[in-house]
Amino acid sequence: MYSREASMITKRIPHGLMYEDFEPGRQFRHHWARTFNDADATAYSAMTLQYNPIYFSAPHAAAAGYDGIPVHPMFVFATTVGLSVEDLSEAGGPFLGVEDVIFQQAVFPGDTISAHSVVTSRRATESRPGWGVVEWHTRALNQRGEPVIEFRRRNLSRMRSIPQQVAS
Repeated sequence: MYSREASMITKRIPHGLMYEDFEPGRQFRHHWARTFNDADATAYSAMTLQYNPIYFSAPHAAAAGYDGIPVHPMFVFATTVGLSVEDLSEAGGPFLGVEDVIFQQAVFPGDTISAHSVVTSRRATESRPGWGVVEWHTRALNQRGEPVIEFRRRNLSRMRSIPQQVAS
């Protein structure tokens, strides 16, 4: 139960990296990996109303050329983003978008994916002092080292200190 006294003695421990930590070219090997199972795939498809039968019918998946029922690619995408959050965007800052998403091959229950990212660019914002835009390129590989997805994403990232404005 929450109490006012507890909130006064609780020490906030900051998590995540700041703008200055994202030097272009810096690489991150995200330490978590995720194994998908049948229940994951079925639950995701049901909850998101994915009525394409390749995501819940083995005969339909086989007729479409799959060796089994694939995990929905948007679930693979969301999981890959999730694997990268602790290293890249846990400190907060608005999500600015994702581009160039490439689904390279299907993921099936039993597959494990791991992700890695590289900082591709960063720049300070003019409209929001104390913040910058950071962009990363993220790839996920399956347990055989084969690429399954890649994309670029951007977030605002807080700076450690607000740069001084230059008077004109």
